[in-house]
Amino acid sequence: MELGVTTFADSYPVNGVPTPHGVRLRQVLEEIELAEQVGLDVYGIGEHHRADFAASAPAIVLAAAAGRTQKIRLTSAVTVLSSADPVRVWQEFTTLDLLSQGRAELMAGRGSFIESFPLFGYDLEDYDDLFAEKLDLLLELTREEKVTWQGRFRPALHEQGVFPRPERPLPVWIAVGGTPQSIVRAAQDGLPVALAIIGGQPAQFQPLAKLYRHALKESGHEPAEVPLAAHLHGYVAPTAEQAVEEYYPSYAQAMTVLGRERGWGAMTRNQFNNLHGRGGSLVLGSPEQVAEKIVDVHRQLGLDRFMLHISVGTLPHEQVLRSIELLGTQVAPLVQAELGR
Repeated sequence: MELGVTTFADSYPVNGVPTPHGVRLRQVLEEIELAEQVGLDVYGIGEHHRADFAASAPAIVLAAAAGRTQKIRLTSAVTVLSSADPVRVWQEFTTLDLLSQGRAELMAGRGSFIESFPLFGYDLEDYDDLFAEKLDLLLELTREEKVTWQGRFRPALHEQGVFPRPERPLPVWIAVGGTPQSIVRAAQDGLPVALAIIGGQPAQFQPLAKLYRHALKESGHEPAEVPLAAHLHGYVAPTAEQAVEEYYPSYAQAMTVLGRERGWGAMTRNQFNNLHGRGGSLVLGSPEQVAEKIVDVHRQLGLDRFMLHISVGTLPHEQVLRSIELLGTQVAPLVQAELGR
């Protein structure tokens, strides 16, 4: 099973002072370099369009990382396809793939934040239709050099060449938050899926993983050949106590901001404790504990890739780097030994 890291390039205010976006983006490049040095397989950057996240253009950040790395795969996590132009997205990620010599991946999703819709002139009432139509065009671009296509939300294309072309098929993943319809659609197209597990218990996603593999088979695809990933929040520290005490302030601040926006309210210490228990969605603790939970989630869902989302809220950059180092040097060997890889 592959192991990787994701980020949204959080720039939440620390003691009332926000991290400058330029500083945060340069920190992300340091994180990617370190992730490669410690042997991790993939690094992903999510797209957001608000003041508390610095990465509104993941492909550009990943292109900068491509020039500083040699092996690690570089992916979006996610690209908000519903409010983007699929042609431009395709061009950006094929360019990234060529620059990185075949290390780019594109993870498309609807997006759990809505700021990009008014920014780019889209109506939230078209939320699902936008994604379906734009995914259809994106997949057509993966198949054909000259595209003939027509839809509701962008001008039609007639025998239009779209360049550059990648030197190998560009991997396109679908990010899913828990909707069965999204799982089935991805399976029908034979696309790999990344499950965003950001609350509750990973075991609750077992029916979705089972549905995904059933739908792949029913659609004529071999389930063993189409990877399934999961994305979970978490943090590794030398000891369990240190992990909890270092991660809680940052995580609680970020979840409280989002919770108040979305009607959940503030995160309490009791809620946090429930999440980082053995069955919860927070992958948090010593290297041994984190490895144990990763193996648990792998066995529950049959994963091919596990992505740990470390840098949440105001977590200091130095602590993020240490967590990435521990993930690669201590957690990964434990996971590989347990899984017999």
